[in-house]
Amino acid sequence: MVRGFVLACGLLAAVPVLADELNYDEARRFVAGKMFSYTCFEGTRGQGRVFADGSVVGSIQFQGSGPVRYAHLPPGTLRSKEGRVCATLRGLPIEPCFKVDRTSDASFRGSVSGVGFMACEFTRHNGRAALARSAHNSNQPLGLRPSIADNR
Repeated sequence: MVRGFVLACGLLAAVPVLADELNYDEARRFVAGKMFSYTCFEGTRGQGRVFADGSVVGSIQFQGSGPVRYAHLPPGTLRSKEGRVCATLRGLPIEPCFKVDRTSDASFRGSVSGVGFMACEFTRHNGRAALARSAHNSNQPLGLRPSIADNR
């Protein structure tokens, strides 16, 4: 019983470390320039890199099936609004903001503010190793696909 109590206290003490909410500047420092894989609540998945200027480049597979699409979002897409991470997307009538919770030294959870179930889990990985593995497995030359490189 004492061991269970100590374990429970230890887990409760660890929760703030595992779910550390980040403001815009903290999120930018944690994410910018690094490659992340992601999986979202409805099955959408992919990988991408967010840059310090608020631009994004990566891949997306909607609802976990169908073709993998490559995308580039221009500088300023992700920006600070009252210290929160918000997105400006052409054609979208609203500007969604996100709650960003660091869940480990290499992962975070991003959810639409006020709608916590609409979330994606992001895990950092070595993008060069994954790119090399992908190119090796598909017998394609190493490097970014033209659709990404052309949109930079």
